[in-house]
Amino acid sequence: MAEGNINLEKLGAQFPETVLGATEYRGETTITVGPEQIVDICTYLRDDPDFKYDQLTFVSAVDNLARNGQTADDHRFDAVYQLHSLTHRRRLRLRTPLKGNAPRIASVVPVWPAANWHERETYDLMGVVFEGHPDLRRILMPDDWAGHPLRKDYALGGDPVAFTVNLDDPAMQTIGQVTREVPTLPSVPPPGSDPDRYMLINFGPQHPATHGVLRIVAELDGERVVDIYPDIGHLHSGIEKIAEYKLYNQVIPYTDRMDYVSPLNNNLPCVLATEKLLGIEAPPRAQVLRVVLCELQRLAAHLIWFGTSILDLAGVGMSLLMYAFQDRESIYDIIEMVSGARMTPSFLTVGGLRWDVPAGFVPRVREFLTEFKDRLRDQDRLISKNPIYLSRVDGIGYLSQEDAIAWGVTGPCLRGSGVAFDLRKEEPYIGYEDFDFDVPSFPEGDVLARYKVRMEEMWQSMRIIEQGLDRLPDGPVKVADRKISLPPREELDTSMEALIHQFKLVTEGFSPPPGEVYVGCENPKGELGFYMVSDGTPKPYRCKIRGPSFSNLATSSLMAKGGLLSDLVAVVASVDITLGEVDR
Repeated sequence: MAEGNINLEKLGAQFPETVLGATEYRGETTITVGPEQIVDICTYLRDDPDFKYDQLTFVSAVDNLARNGQTADDHRFDAVYQLHSLTHRRRLRLRTPLKGNAPRIASVVPVWPAANWHERETYDLMGVVFEGHPDLRRILMPDDWAGHPLRKDYALGGDPVAFTVNLDDPAMQTIGQVTREVPTLPSVPPPGSDPDRYMLINFGPQHPATHGVLRIVAELDGERVVDIYPDIGHLHSGIEKIAEYKLYNQVIPYTDRMDYVSPLNNNLPCVLATEKLLGIEAPPRAQVLRVVLCELQRLAAHLIWFGTSILDLAGVGMSLLMYAFQDRESIYDIIEMVSGARMTPSFLTVGGLRWDVPAGFVPRVREFLTEFKDRLRDQDRLISKNPIYLSRVDGIGYLSQEDAIAWGVTGPCLRGSGVAFDLRKEEPYIGYEDFDFDVPSFPEGDVLARYKVRMEEMWQSMRIIEQGLDRLPDGPVKVADRKISLPPREELDTSMEALIHQFKLVTEGFSPPPGEVYVGCENPKGELGFYMVSDGTPKPYRCKIRGPSFSNLATSSLMAKGGLLSDLVAVVASVDITLGEVDR
């Protein structure tokens, strides 16, 4: 069902003094509500059968200080809640105006547990205090960090910062300049832990089984896991902050580096969100090539998960790691043939593709698929019947369907809990509605189920790629509007007009009309979404990135509780995280 198709009158009748209005933009609905009844409104939207917004996509905030003549005492912040109804297949955005430099609003963690990490991130980076949150502390920045980096009065670089916070507010006491010390590990027993009764050990952040700079404080009773406390703030990529200082097309290369095993899939929602702001669509040939390239990238990403997760758990892991990397390198050869780069192609651009694929692209992809099918079948057979591997994954890391939905889990982790939801099928984009493929899901909710989902997804990706190659149309690969797409390079030698367009686009970019959009795509790890706010200038006013690994990793404590310490390795591997996308 299309976004925005909801019964606004019913919500307004239920909360007449709190629902302040609604806007429609590019097919999306944004309802503005007062902060006084935010928990009641969210509970109603979740439970009422006409709404049934059972999943929270993200919580964030927009700082209005730099636009519309706002001052710190005015309506400075907007709390933003992006909701998703898996039942009705539609989305809704709530916007709540907040005043002051230390804004407060009630936590919606009791409504959607997924809000836990998202509210902590918003507090950490924006300074919004969520009252009643069970554990409101920084999640990405160090505990003694001064200020909130995503505020508009926080400089991009190392310039002096004039913080607009009320240091008399008890909730803001951690904001002042402090002397930093190197803490012991763990520096403070995590809230809820019992160090006098249980043993606390540090797992990571430089450990191969944490798949990146993930630190986990594990609370143990012998070798049995009582609880785990993930610590994710070790990269500080700052991509969202940087994006506000870049032209729209300049943001794309940063997405390559966010999840460095699936860069083309990262380019896509960034590009689609910008195109949605502009109200444009790429030509048919570009759309089909986007599908083919993103599915090739999905194969490469799943191969990295396959090889590394098997290495963590099974006695034959080293051999399969080499086989997985061999096939992944073949895919990267194809990506290099197309873009000139391997891991950071930035090949998708606003309005289409950088340029057309070479003549040898189609036969080379067909050749790879023919070779890969036999190898994937053999490798799957080797692992799926391996008693060592099965003993490590069967019944381990259970995540129920209800918890997966409530915690905002998406992608293979959600489908591994029995929810057959895939954005390519349910909310199709770039022409996925014209492709025939299945959405694999398994109800067991364990590590083995998540393995089965990803292995079957690789076969479905190959089906999609073959269909794309069969139906690949002729024609241009980017929109003809020279105020959006760079002119062909051959025109630069003969056309002064083309040279002017090139110069203006590279130096000044384009300016989408004011508005806000959200685009979510089915990344190999789950829903990767871009929430873009335009103020009519050539740079995004706000760029919020909804990373699937961020929400999926938050459920690791649910999956690990009650298991053995060795099971924690299987749980982390089955989530398939990339920390560059977790700590954006």
